[in-house]
Order: sequence, then structure tokens, then C-alpha cells
Amino acid sequence: MSQIKDIALAPSGELKIRWVERNMPVLRALGADFAKTKPFAGLKVALSVHLEAKTAYLCRVMEMGGAEMYVTGSNPLSTQDDVAAALAAGGMQVFARHGCTMEEYEQCLCEVLKVGPQIIIDDGGDLVHLMHTKYPEHIAGVIGGCEETTTGIHRLRAMAKAGELRFPMVMVNEADCKHLFDNRYGTGQSVWDGINRTTNLIVAGKTVVVSGYGWCGKGVSLRAKGLGAKVVVTETDPVRALEAVMDGYEVMPMADAAKIGDLFITVTGCSGVITREHFETMKDGAILTNAGHFDVEVDMAGLRAMACREYEARHNIQAFELPNGKTIFTIAEGRLVNLAAGDGHPAEIMDMSFAIQALSAEYLAAHRGELQPGLIAVPRELDEAVARRKLRAMNVSIDTLSEEQAAYLGV
Repeated sequence: MSQIKDIALAPSGELKIRWVERNMPVLRALGADFAKTKPFAGLKVALSVHLEAKTAYLCRVMEMGGAEMYVTGSNPLSTQDDVAAALAAGGMQVFARHGCTMEEYEQCLCEVLKVGPQIIIDDGGDLVHLMHTKYPEHIAGVIGGCEETTTGIHRLRAMAKAGELRFPMVMVNEADCKHLFDNRYGTGQSVWDGINRTTNLIVAGKTVVVSGYGWCGKGVSLRAKGLGAKVVVTETDPVRALEAVMDGYEVMPMADAAKIGDLFITVTGCSGVITREHFETMKDGAILTNAGHFDVEVDMAGLRAMACREYEARHNIQAFELPNGKTIFTIAEGRLVNLAAGDGHPAEIMDMSFAIQALSAEYLAAHRGELQPGLIAVPRELDEAVARRKLRAMNVSIDTLSEEQAAYLGV
């Protein structure tokens, strides 16, 4: 039985889901296909993704394909209670509530694994980790799973390297139609949506420090530049640091950036990016945000420990008065700012990402029993199929290779 905040919130959530459905043409078309072919008939699917409207529509598309859906969120602060209620009102099993404790969050994850799912759709790796450590008796029944994000891929690679990954996992994040658009344009826009709606402050003229220059960092930096900020990038990878320099940004260590930044955005997927040594040298009024999956990039525990006083400065903004007389602000408790302080990526972007998810799950179902435990790349034909569908939806036509050209290129 579903565990949500309030089923009476369902009408509001239903409006959100209908809005994104209108703006997700690729996923909508897949839903129509799945309704005919029923690729997931008789299969239980456990899903842990940030539970907002786009995710809810993915769940419904999977359900159209015959899946028995068991749904939870992938972050205690990113669940939208009205969306969870809308799914539950439609008969889906949902275990998620905004603002739950870490213990409650893990219990929700456990609820979707107790049923013994055949397919897992994960965002960040928590479901896969718990399946291996807490419910190993269900592993034999798992056909495979799909991982949505960079952090989850890192965890899966570590498990695979250690010989611990016991079923196939498709690396959805590595697909071009995912990371080239979701991570760059989706993160780039949604991070600033979350920051701007939460702070109501101008970006132009400020020094914005972006830590990490992967695809997400590139998107965040580009949008900061477009908003009129002076952008400083911090990196540990020399190649990415060189990219940032040639893209026109100033690059320096965090120890130096901490002294000049007005607004900080971590997007590294690593821990301990901004720590006590940095807090001590920051400007009065510096604002710290995190766009990485887990709340480990900004040392929130260290900040709380050194603060003389902590209080809510504005909804979703915490203030920390330090012994040196300066005040530092954090947004959404250091959690994923675009979802814990916003609605996440635009619907048109998640249309591609979730189409890759749905097609990857279909690929697993179609090849059950044929795939070995380990990491699987998204088949190139799925990537190209999503791109072609998206171009058609945007009324964009492209050229086709002639037989002679194809022969020349060897394709």
C-alpha cells in the first residue's frame, strides 16, 4: 500500500503531469507504442528517481507497457508530494514524501525492493546498493537495471571493478541523448531556475564559482556567463581545466576562489569540495549551493559545527553566523539545488533522457537471460532512434548518406 503525504493533493499533481506530457513528444510516442506491444507485461519495476512530474510520466509510460510499478524518490527533498499523490490515486504503488528523514528515505527504498522487482530504474545507485546488501535473496530474479546519473555510474563502476555487481546495468547516463543534453542544457538551466527563484537576487556582476567542469559544469558556467556573471572554475582534471580556460573562464584552486566568490555551485560528484578552510576565508554573504547528486560536496556538518548561530534567512535558505562575524548562506541544505529548490530539468530535455530510460528497460526485457552481470552501454541504435524522434517532433529534417557516401565512410 502506498505511503505518501496526502492523497488529497492528487489534483494538483495531475495538472503537473498533464503539462509535461504535452511537452514530452518522444516519451508520449513511446507510450503509444508500449500500449500495443506490452514489453513489460508481467514484470515488476522498482524505480527510484527524483519524484516530480517528468518522472511520474515515465512511470505511466512504463505502466502502459504492462509494468507493475513500485515507485520512490531518489532524494529526501526532491519529491513533490502532489505528484506522488497523483500516481497513487491512479493505483500505482508509491513510497515517497518530501522532507523525510534519511531513515524514512531508506525505508521507502526498501519498500520497492521487498516485492522482488525484475527491472530496476535507479538514479544515484541507492536501489542497486541496497539490493546487493539488504535483499540479496531477490537478485536471482533481476533481469537488469538502468542507471540515470553520473554519480550512480561511478558507484556501479566501483562495484563492477570489485566483482560485486551481480546483474546487468545499462549506463543510461553515458548515452549521447542523455548526457549531451540533460547534463549540459538541463542542468545549466534548472540550476539557475532553482537559485534565482529561491534567492530573488541578481546574478549579473557577481563572481560565480563553479566547481567541476564536466558536462554539468559546462552548462552551469555557460548560463552563469549568459546572466552576466564573472565565472571562475575550479577543477582537479587538467584537461577539463584547460577546456575551461579556452572557453574564457578563469581557473584557480578552491582555496583562492573561496576568497572572491559571491555564489558557489559544486557539481563534481565528489565529496569535501568546499570545507571549513574555505568557509573561514569567504566573503560575508557568500551563498553556497550544490548541483551534485549527494549532499557531500559542501561540508554542511563542518559549517554547522563552526557556526555561532544558524537560522532560516528565507524559505529554503539557511544562514550560518561564523565566529569571524561573517554570515554564509546555503540553499536547500546543500542538496541538489535544481530539484530541492526547483522543478528539475525542463520537460523537453527529460523527454530524451527518459526515452532512453524506457528504451533501455525495453532492451533488458527483450534480452532477458542473454545478458551477463556488469555494465552495458546503451546500444547506439537506441540513441539515434531518440534523436530522430526528437528532431521530427521539432520539425527538423537532416540529410541522409547516399550509398556512395556510406561506402566511402565504411558505414
